Amino acid sequence: MTLPFDDTVGAWVPHGHFRLPPTGQGPLTGLAFAAKDLYDVAGHRTGAGNPAWLRTHEPADATSPLIAQLLQAGATLHGKVITDELAYSIQGENVHYGTPRNTRAPDRVPGGSSSGSAAAVAGGLVDFALGTDTGGSTRVPASYCGLWGLRTTQGLLSTQHVVPLSPLFDTMTWLAARSDVFERVGSALLGLPVDMPLSAALDAQSDAPREIAWREAIVLTDACAQADAAFAPLIDAVAGALQETGLPVAQQAASSTDLETWRRTYITVSAWDAWRTHQAWITDVRPDFGPAIAGRWQAAASIGADEAATAAAVQARLRDEVRTLLGADRVAVLPSASSAAIAHTADPATVDAIRAQTFRITSIAGLAGLPQVNIPFIGGDGLPAGVSLLGPAGSDLALIRLAISIGTRLSALGT
Repeated sequence: MTLPFDDTVGAWVPHGHFRLPPTGQGPLTGLAFAAKDLYDVAGHRTGAGNPAWLRTHEPADATSPLIAQLLQAGATLHGKVITDELAYSIQGENVHYGTPRNTRAPDRVPGGSSSGSAAAVAGGLVDFALGTDTGGSTRVPASYCGLWGLRTTQGLLSTQHVVPLSPLFDTMTWLAARSDVFERVGSALLGLPVDMPLSAALDAQSDAPREIAWREAIVLTDACAQADAAFAPLIDAVAGALQETGLPVAQQAASSTDLETWRRTYITVSAWDAWRTHQAWITDVRPDFGPAIAGRWQAAASIGADEAATAAAVQARLRDEVRTLLGADRVAVLPSASSAAIAHTADPATVDAIRAQTFRITSIAGLAGLPQVNIPFIGGDGLPAGVSLLGPAGSDLALIRLAISIGTRLSALGT
């Protein structure tokens, strides 16, 4: 079965042109979605952004539980969309399938690795799309394309029947253009109706979904320092809106350790984990990767177990540091990326520099395993730019609701 519309943004993979009707009725009835080409759908091949992966893997014998949940909740699946190769990039370019169009900034990349997911939603072809986020693969395209997007608490949503990048950091995610759709999908995936408050009686340290009586907001000064000046007024607006809701707002660094150490720690542990996950296939098949991604796999292969163990020990310390900062009821404010979407014409050195700055921001949630939601804005330069809220483990739905309330408040003010 083909798609019921033309792919005007170049988001769909050739083997992803199919449709699955809903299997039930519920809060998502009438909505359509697409899935990043890492998610298995029974009877269809998963390509993971690389033709060699598609060629060397049989059609899936089972469907991702998340797709099954969404279908049961009433949504219709419109096939599979492009991902960066094995999700190993935040740029959004794929040498095999092309770069999906960022309709909010057509001369710029959509961001990756959930590039097709973001492009399909921003282009209005589906109501929402499933993505993943390992090092920023939902937060960055959400920021670049002006969308709502959430990196979920590590381990909260099932990774079964999804091609991994780094299992230590992979999270299952979704993007939406409308805040109400974004919240409805979150409620469906978390198993709770929109109008049902989460239980406040759960253990405050549990990673299970829970309601939060927010006590304080903290603007992360070190993360903000990594972003372009265009983000500053947006950060200030979010902080001001939080203060208007009655939350005290403080200014503090995320860590006593510089964020370059955070970035290097994330890169080392995640690359070692990714190579451990895919070494056998890469060594056996020798797939054709794009130059940037091929370079990352070469670097990953050079990381030894001792180096990885040392970095993992640093991660444990940094994780405790930021979790202690947030406690059970604080929310942090930070940029979702370090810049607006990168121009298609940017040279490799510029791309690498922006990528490094962005990873100094995104590694905070990644190393700590915490949820982070992007609130979409348009900056003073007319380009999409996202501001994030970072919350304690398990605060995902409460974080979504807080972010939407802030976004709605600022929209009403014309911000």
